[in-house]
Formats: sequence, C-alpha cells, structure tokens
Amino acid sequence: MTDGPYPMLALLGAVATGLMAGVFCAFSVLVMRGLAALPAAQGVAAMNAINSSAMTPAFMVLFLGSAGLCAGIAVVTFLLWPDEGTVHLLLGSALYLVGAFGVTVTANVPRNEALMRLEPGAPEAVTYWPTYVREWTRWNHVRAVASTAAAVVYALALV
Repeated sequence: MTDGPYPMLALLGAVATGLMAGVFCAFSVLVMRGLAALPAAQGVAAMNAINSSAMTPAFMVLFLGSAGLCAGIAVVTFLLWPDEGTVHLLLGSALYLVGAFGVTVTANVPRNEALMRLEPGAPEAVTYWPTYVREWTRWNHVRAVASTAAAVVYALALV
C-alpha cells in the first residue's frame, strides 16, 4: 500500500484515533476516578463543568475531525479499493466510527445530558451520581479500547 493517498490516510488515521484513545484513556484512569472520590454534589458539579467546557474548538476539531477522517478513509477505500491494506483501513474506520464516535453519541452524551439537568446538591443528583460514574466510565472504556484498536489497525495498514 505505497501508492496513492493510502499511506498518508493511514498515518493520519493512526495519529487522530491514537490521540482520541489518549483522551479517553486519561478520563477512564484519572479524571473519572478523581471525580468518583468527591462527594456526589461536587462530582456532579465538576463533571457538568467538564462537559460544558468540552465544547471547545480544539476538542471538537479533534473528536469530529477524527470521525470525518475515518469516514473519509472508508469512502476513499471503497471507491479506489487498493490491493493491499483494504481490510485494515475499513476495520480502523469502523472501530472508531462505531466504537468511539457511535458510543459517544448513543451512550456517553445521553448520560451527560441527564446529569446536566440535575442540580448538583439535589437528592436526585446524589442518587444518580454513582450510577452515572459507573455506566459512563464503562462506556468510556469501550471508546478508549476502540480508539486504540483503530490506531493499531491503521498503523498495521502501513506495514
């Protein structure tokens, strides 16, 4: 797979999904553990602040840009269908689009929206917080693993 746009697309895919894997991993092993150790009202307030601040251009470019890049790689691969690396390119794209982007939209964002509707000190928030942390983190692990796998598969397309 040395001809055409494929090596550059595979490299960009590996870098972009690898960066997102790092973001997701850091949340799972550092941020969520720290938030879970806080009293519920403080954890809810902190997570709501994090979710609000996540809408920065830098994060959105990385997150949405990675999804767009993966979709583009899949489309280019389907249209031009190279002799080598096709499976790797399509698998890397599917891993990120389904396992990271799709999980974000269907699992993490709805939980964030539910948490955002709660007043941090309210009894409902205190009750929901442990469930939120457990479920959100579980789905975040899926995003981290899927993004890591996508990065590895894209890198393998270069070999």
